[in-house]
Amino acid sequence: MVRAAKSKIAQKEKSDLLYRAILTLKNEEECYSFFQDLCTISELRSMEQRYEVATLLNDGMLYSDILEKTGASSATISRVNRSLLNGAGGYENVLERMKEQEDK
Repeated sequence: MVRAAKSKIAQKEKSDLLYRAILTLKNEEECYSFFQDLCTISELRSMEQRYEVATLLNDGMLYSDILEKTGASSATISRVNRSLLNGAGGYENVLERMKEQEDK
């Protein structure tokens, strides 16, 4: 039981390090460089696709149209939709801030 608690704490500390590192990035160029070094092309494309799906769902696009437009699987679209509806609020924060930037 104690071992499981320690491993969760260690995982959180590792996550915190990554998220703090991301928050140090100053512009898109630094983001591109960091994520290209951190992730495989496949991982990047998956994250990009999920974000695109989130924006389209947020705009009210239908699953079938999103599937056709993005090539995302129905499982991916469903998972992103669940995150939008019942997630931690990450998509919501980012989508709202992106909209605010567009409106400026």
